This record gives sequence, C-alpha cells and structure tokens, in this order.
Amino acid sequence: MSVTSDRAGAPAVPPAVTAEIAAEQAYVDRVYAELAKAGDRAKLVEAEGLARGRTDRTGEAREEEITGLFERDALVFNAGRRRQALETQYEGLVFGRLDLEHDKPAADGSTDEVRYIGRIGVRDDDYEPLVIDWRAPAASPFYRATPVHPEGVVRRRVLRCRDSTVLGVEDDLMVPEAPEGMVVVGDGALMAALTRSRGGRMRDIVATIQAHQDEAIRASSRGVTEITGGPGTGKTVVALHRAAYLLYSDRRRYESGGILVVGPSAAYTAYIERVLPSLGEDSVTLRSLGDLVDGMTATRLDAPAAAEVKGSLRIRRVLSRAARDLPPDAPTQFRAMVAGHPIRIDAPQLRQLRRQVLRHHQHNAAAEAATSALADAAWAQVRSGDKGEKSEFVDRFTDHLEVEAFMRDWWRPIDPREVLLWLTDEERVRRYTDGVLDAAERDALHRSMQVALDEGSWSVADVALVDDLTARLGVVPEQPREERGFYEIEELDDLGVSELQPARRIPAVEVGYEVTPSDRRERLLAGRIGRPDEYAHVLVDEAQDLSPMQWRSLGRRGRYASWTVVGDAAQSSWPLAEESVAARDEAFGTKPRQVFHMDTNYRNAREIFDYAADVIRRSVPDADIPQAVRETGVLPVELVATAGTLHDTVLGATKSLLDEVDGSIAVITPDSHRALLADLPQVAPGRVVLADPMSTKGLEHDATVVVDPDAIVAESPGGVRVLYVALTRAAHRMTVIQMKEA
Repeated sequence: MSVTSDRAGAPAVPPAVTAEIAAEQAYVDRVYAELAKAGDRAKLVEAEGLARGRTDRTGEAREEEITGLFERDALVFNAGRRRQALETQYEGLVFGRLDLEHDKPAADGSTDEVRYIGRIGVRDDDYEPLVIDWRAPAASPFYRATPVHPEGVVRRRVLRCRDSTVLGVEDDLMVPEAPEGMVVVGDGALMAALTRSRGGRMRDIVATIQAHQDEAIRASSRGVTEITGGPGTGKTVVALHRAAYLLYSDRRRYESGGILVVGPSAAYTAYIERVLPSLGEDSVTLRSLGDLVDGMTATRLDAPAAAEVKGSLRIRRVLSRAARDLPPDAPTQFRAMVAGHPIRIDAPQLRQLRRQVLRHHQHNAAAEAATSALADAAWAQVRSGDKGEKSEFVDRFTDHLEVEAFMRDWWRPIDPREVLLWLTDEERVRRYTDGVLDAAERDALHRSMQVALDEGSWSVADVALVDDLTARLGVVPEQPREERGFYEIEELDDLGVSELQPARRIPAVEVGYEVTPSDRRERLLAGRIGRPDEYAHVLVDEAQDLSPMQWRSLGRRGRYASWTVVGDAAQSSWPLAEESVAARDEAFGTKPRQVFHMDTNYRNAREIFDYAADVIRRSVPDADIPQAVRETGVLPVELVATAGTLHDTVLGATKSLLDEVDGSIAVITPDSHRALLADLPQVAPGRVVLADPMSTKGLEHDATVVVDPDAIVAESPGGVRVLYVALTRAAHRMTVIQMKEA
C-alpha cells in the first residue's frame, strides 16, 4: 500500500486510512447537522409551551386555564432539558461504529448493517436512528462482541474525535478475515486509549468498555452490586458508567429518587465530576465523605488513633450519653409561683424528667413534651382538686412567663455540632467515655476535638458523628423568616464557609457595627444541619476505607436504595475490617447481592505495578493482584536523599519526569515533608501537584514521585496498604525516594 506524508517527519498515513477518516467525518458532519435541527425543534416546542396558558383576562383562573398552565410548564421543562442535552458539546459525540452481518438480505439486497454508537441518541427527519445511545440494548454488541462470540459483528470501530472533528479510527476485527473491500485500521482502540496522557480529570471509557466491564455496567439494578478488583482495573469508571446506565434504563425511578455518588475526598470528586455529564447525565448528587452532611464541609484528616476511635461503633455509646446531657448553660433547678402555689423542682428531678422525655422523643422535637412533663411534676407538688382543676392549673402553668423563660434555657434547641464540641471539656469527656474507652483512646478523642476548636475546622471523621447526633437529637427547628429578628450576612469567605451553606444570622442589634465573625467556634457552627436526603441508588467508591460510623451514615441515605459498591481490601486504610463489614451489611439489609470482579490492570505500566505488587505481597500475601496489560520498558527509579538534600532530590526528579511525560505529575509525600516541598507545584503549574497519600485514592497521573515510603507507612492509618495506593497512581513513570540519615 502506498503512503503519503503532508509534512516532513510526520508519520505516513496510508491513502486508504485517509479515505476511511474522510468517510467517517462526512457521517459525523451529518449527525451534527441533524443535532442542530433537533435543537431548533426543541426551541420551537419550548416557545410553544411558553405561549400556552396565556390570557388577557383578569380575575380567578378558570379550570381550563389552570390546565393550560400545567401543560405549559411540562412542555417548557421537557423541551428545555432536551435543548440543553442537544446543545452540550460532548467530547466525541459519535465514538463507535458496528459493521454487522444480517441473517437475511435487507430490502436493498445488502447483507450487512452499520450502526453508529454515541453518547446520546440522534435521529433524522424521518425518525431513523443516526446514532444509538451507548446504553441502548442495540449498542451492547459494541462492548460484548469478541472474536470467539462475535454476536453478528464483523468489525468494531472506535472513532477518535475532538468535538466534531474525526482525528483517527481504530478497528477490531471479529471474524478471521476481513470481507472484500473492508479496511481494518490500527492495533486496537483499548491500547491506544491506555497510552494517552492523563489530565486533571477522569475521562470516561465509553468508547473502550470491555466485555467483562459491560456485564457489571448493565447488571440488574436490584439489591447490591459489588465491583471488586485491584488497582487500575477500572472499578471506579465502570461504576460511574453503571450510574449513567441506570438513569437511562429506569429514568423515572432514579431521576425522581436520586442517585448519590460518594467518594473518599474532595480531590476525588473534583477528579470524576465530568464523567457523568460527558455521558449525557447531570442529575447525580456527588459527595465526598467530608461533605456528606448538608451544612458541613471537612477535608482535614484526624491522627490515626483519633480516627479509629471516632470510626468505631463504640463511639455511639459516647454520643448517646452526650446527646442526653444538659447543655453547659442550662439551669439546674426550677422556681416559680404559679396560681398561688410555690413550685420547686431540683436538679435530680429535672434529670429524671429529661430522661423520661428523651426515652420517646428526639430532643429538638420534644419541647412540647418536655413542657408537659414539667407541668405534671408541678401539679404533683400541688396535689389538690379534681381533674378539671388540674387542667386549669396546667394551662396557667404552660402560659406562665417564668415557665416560658425557663423552657427557653432548659430545653433550647441543640445543634448536633455543639454537642460534639462538648468533648473539648475534659470533665465531660471523662463522664461520657467512662467504661467505653481506655485512657489513651479518651485522650486521643479529646485532643482531636480540641484541634477542631483551635483550627476552626471539622475532620472528615467528625461528619459521621454529627450525622449520628442529628439522628438522636433531630434537626434544629427553622423559625419562619418574619419571626427571626435577624439580618442575613451572606459573605463568609473569611470563615471559609461554602457559599452553598445557609447564611450566618447576625442579631439585629449588631447591625450598624462592623461584623467580624472570627470566632473559630462560630465557624464550626455556621450553616444549618438538615435531615439527610434518601436516595434510590447509592454508589460508594473506595468502600474498603469506610469506618463503621460512615457506613451507618450512608445507610440512613439508602434505606430503600439499590447500591453499587466499589473496593479493594488490599488498599484499605481502615484497620478494623470485621467491624466495618458488619456495619456495611447492616446498611445493605437483606437486599440480594451480585459481585463482579475486575482482574486486569489498565492503568499502570507492568514495570510500575510489579514494583507495587512486591511491596504489598510482603505484608498482605492474599492481596488481589491484577494482571497489568501494558509495558513501557522503563523501570521505576529509586533515589536516596537525606533531610538536607530531600528538596533538591525531589525537585530534580520532578523536572526529569516533566521531560519524559506530557501529562500530570503527582509528588506524593507524608505530612512530615509537606511543608518542605510546598513550592514544588510552581515548577509547572497545572501539571505538578503535591498530594498526601490518602487524598490520592481513586486518582491517577502520568507520573509520580513517591517520597519516603517508610514515613508514609508510619503516618498512615492503613500502613503499608496506603503505601500500596501511592505506588499504584502512576500510568507511565514512577520515581521512589528513600530516606537515609546524613
């Protein structure tokens, strides 16, 4: 075959390949033209919807006018959604083509069929399909066909596009020989995709899904679907494609009930946030464990000892005692003269009344019950008259100004975060933990809460504790706006409070003065904790890291949900596996389960993964070790540094990698070296990132510099398992820097 070259030094492109690309470009141009027409039609429908229900008549609306308004809203909503979907510029809208054999000749005498596969379905003016949505049953052979089981497919082609421009094609032939006249291009789409550079966000794999991955994506939506496998096996991206597939296959259920996707960190959620929109879905709730509770955002990690205490189910007994305790400023006795009777209720009886009420009520929903209990105790002191007199006494008692003032202090609403801050008080911590935690555990808990108060920031583990306390206390009632007597101050940037959180409310008396809410305690209590939303489907990634308390928190959001759970025990950072498994099983309930195992490492070059596998096998002999499919011929580099040379050694290693790869480079360092290496991202802004080992979970980079493996093991809650995570983040190159004494 003759070849041509359009510039010196450029790879020669066979004319037949050029012709194939041109033919595919012509088809893609037709698709985009139809897409534009469909967008125009959606605009017309939207305009028609806006015109419906209009009337020049004044007065009350007639029934037929109300119907018109309903039709208008439905038309506008659905047309607007369709127009938004059509106008979104997906990367590679058309990405695949199937050449299939017909069992019988078609009407025109042909014996083959061509189907184009894309991110959304597109039809022409005659409603004939131009592009089939990748989730449709008709698209499944694109993912499931193999030379052993071709499912009628002769050739599978992947189109590599940038927006609407076809850059290249890669073919897989499913029959022993190509039919006469059929051109087969390239060495296969998967390997081509694996060699591409990584960026700051995860890419979808919709064009290169493998058959075993497709089985997990299209599996039954019932119950719990577990996706297991070692590093780099595509578990995360398969689970995200499954979420998109569920929305497509049962949109009414999953869009109305909601899909919650939970990842380990804010860095992870930022990394994956474009995957689902690129697949045509933007109605999924994406949360990290640190912002699972509305009104809280946490990124800080506790020291391992404190994290273990907070994550264990034993902490529930501590929280139970705290939730039933009096606030520090609550009165301890009641004195009043009611209906001519002196009423005196001392601390022991008040404690008994509190226990009695909380036996059947959440604190923040029990003000009325508490008032009633206090009235009964007061009547018991009076003990005169008949039932009618008691009713009159209780009415006068509950309306008494002194009673109202007492109740405002004794049974005021309690923010669950406030209860957690009571653990900064040593005397309270001793009472709450007595018989539950030993002295070292108690001190670790107390120190961690003091750090939260000193720094004005919650830890990720604190979020699950607040969720547990919310379930015990109930939410703080929200006063109607007209009753608040507050002005709202929305600028809280100096507090680091998310703009999505409710505004801090400043009493009206403060207005007129410069408001500088620098108090760290106010920062911790900013916003409002609401009731947890429940979802129709919950997707959990890096599930092996969840503590029992975090599983309970997720369980509250998925009581009636189906689940997709992704994990690998060898990468676990949670030390008490049995307790975590029990809490997970409680969250799942009796739902049926199905397991899909991924055993091929698509991320790491074999040289990198062999290095990481040797490390984990020494400590975890039964680790799930997948098979890496790609080689680079370049072994990981090991360097040695001292405390005095560490910065320059890491800097030199980073600069070398910048010359070897085109994409992102992560310098993964334990906290003990982070300050020393803080300036490294400035070497190549946008390409070099500084990361701690825990925050790299779920991420991948073209190259990594792993700093001081021994310190990573010593400082991490999962020890060598977390080091294993750090050693499996690189796709193409890895440098490991060991430390020695000077």
